[in-house]
Amino acid sequence: MAIAGAGLAGLSAAQELRRLGHDGEISMVGAESHRPYRRPPLSKDYLLDHDADVALPGTGELGVTWLLGQAATGLDLAGRRLLRGALPSVPFDALVIATGVRPRTLPGADGLRGVVTLRTLDDARTLRDALAGRPRVVVAGAGFLGSEVAATLRALDVPVTLVEPDRVPLRRPLGEQVGAIIADLHRAHDVDLRLGRRVSAVTGAGRVERVHLDDGTVLAADLLVAALGAEPQVEWLHGSGVRLDGGVVVDRHGLAAPRVAAAGDVARWPSAMLGGELIRVEHYSNAVEQGAHAVRALLGIADRYDPVPSFWCDLYGHRLRSVGLTGAGYELRLLAHEPDGRFLAEYHHNGRVVGAVTAGFLRRLTTYRHLLTKEHA
Repeated sequence: MAIAGAGLAGLSAAQELRRLGHDGEISMVGAESHRPYRRPPLSKDYLLDHDADVALPGTGELGVTWLLGQAATGLDLAGRRLLRGALPSVPFDALVIATGVRPRTLPGADGLRGVVTLRTLDDARTLRDALAGRPRVVVAGAGFLGSEVAATLRALDVPVTLVEPDRVPLRRPLGEQVGAIIADLHRAHDVDLRLGRRVSAVTGAGRVERVHLDDGTVLAADLLVAALGAEPQVEWLHGSGVRLDGGVVVDRHGLAAPRVAAAGDVARWPSAMLGGELIRVEHYSNAVEQGAHAVRALLGIADRYDPVPSFWCDLYGHRLRSVGLTGAGYELRLLAHEPDGRFLAEYHHNGRVVGAVTAGFLRRLTTYRHLLTKEHA
């Protein structure tokens, strides 16, 4: 067995394989030099606490051959080999593709010190070190990552300007009304929120000094965090015969090709909840569930992969939690909104509930989880 991608989904696949009694060789190929770790704390606890531990337990007990520091560069399906550039290829009888996503970068900012993304542990270390001097920070992008980074920096009393091209933060994943609530939270914590604006240029003598917006505004800055979303890491699969369409497309069981499965952020699968429409989910819980499911699919013992997705996000002492499908593409109904920032919203598609999100109404969310699980059992 080979696993391309040494993150959470890949680790979950290896753990499931061992749990099911497989005692053969497992080769784990990863671009980073680190064994799998938890990414959610990188934008929160890890920036606040130098002693924060992000290691995932159990990596030393799997009997896995760790091939780290070199990403997979190609897939030879006919020869059943995973290519690794100039390094020896990795033969496999079955393969899990779990290469995840990479952060989008800011065009024109190459070569300037002080421009950072936040996806890997090394990225987080770079950002944490840069915060020691209490810099003036601009965060480009007010999605989940950008919003969490802004909230964490405000907890450190670091001044933050948050630039977002959309009308409100998080409009696409949570909808207009919920995004407006998030905007109010940012403003209440003294974030300089610039909505409907894009970063057009970054200038400085070797490092960031000024961030230019598309309306002509020039922001003084020492650090720019690019939180512009992510894209699936699939370029290494071009020409392999695996279907690519906004990720690795898998069938309803999770297979991309005979004896090849995909899992986690990189995988797109047909959602029964949406009548077979392909979806891709970049949430922690999905990586765990789909990694394990991928192994069962390879062994021929998997049912249809049809989870009820969920996520959480921490902002200014509020924990946002969701179940099901959320976003601007669904009809949003805001059922509760308290002055302290607590809220409850549900999402509808073709006349029925497909998801809900809340901050502070956790018991209500449990009801939605039961409803959605029962409907799609």
